[in-house]
Amino acid sequence: MFNPTRRNRNIGTENQGFGQDNKFKISTPYGTLKSFYERIEKYQTEIRIINEHEFLFIIEETRDNCFHSCSVNDLAKMIQYIPTEDYGELKFIVLRQPKRKEEIISPVWGRLVYSFEFENEYFPAIILDSIDLNKKLVWSKKQTIEDQKEFARLKEDGHFFIENKRDFVSELHLEPSRNTQLYRTLLHEFGHYVHYLEVVERPGKDDENYNAKENRDDYYMSLSKVEKEKFAYHYAEHLKQKLKHDKIIPFN
Repeated sequence: MFNPTRRNRNIGTENQGFGQDNKFKISTPYGTLKSFYERIEKYQTEIRIINEHEFLFIIEETRDNCFHSCSVNDLAKMIQYIPTEDYGELKFIVLRQPKRKEEIISPVWGRLVYSFEFENEYFPAIILDSIDLNKKLVWSKKQTIEDQKEFARLKEDGHFFIENKRDFVSELHLEPSRNTQLYRTLLHEFGHYVHYLEVVERPGKDDENYNAKENRDDYYMSLSKVEKEKFAYHYAEHLKQKLKHDKIIPFN
């Protein structure tokens, strides 16, 4: 017999909807289809022609104690040593100020966006996030092989980690952060774009039908994150070592 006083075991759980309205997540304002990383506020722009290719630098205003570790001059100088055939249609270089919640939920040095909307134009973009000097870089002691490699790279960039019971912790400073973003992250994101070019754009012909490119695009998007990261790391490391060998980097 139904007993109305018996507690529903779904009460207070997600199955009943509890907590669905107050989950800690990046919000999307009503009426916009832009991703959170496309919502740029209080910015300046600067056009640079690098190896006869036009790049638009979008520099978002930073909040207190946040800084862009790389200047436009830094990035422009680095980009000029990247093979011009790897520029493709990439146009936007975004120095972005993430929101505090975004820094917690989705912290990154940088990201590649294959189609970035800015002032009603759509082009591929590389985004580099600002550095909050109030925050610390925390690296877990439980590391996969890939985590161990990245941890070694961070220490090579100049980040100084102190060990505690659970983690390795480093204060954020501009110089090592610049080393990470300028000599590794920028090249890494270019590597992701070159991977896309090789799989999707370069095999195409002028007279091919639309579906052929769509199929290649679907194939690229279905590739595992591990495979994409492996390609990007290989591209960035190969180019970085070449520039170091030629005594081009590091530069002031």
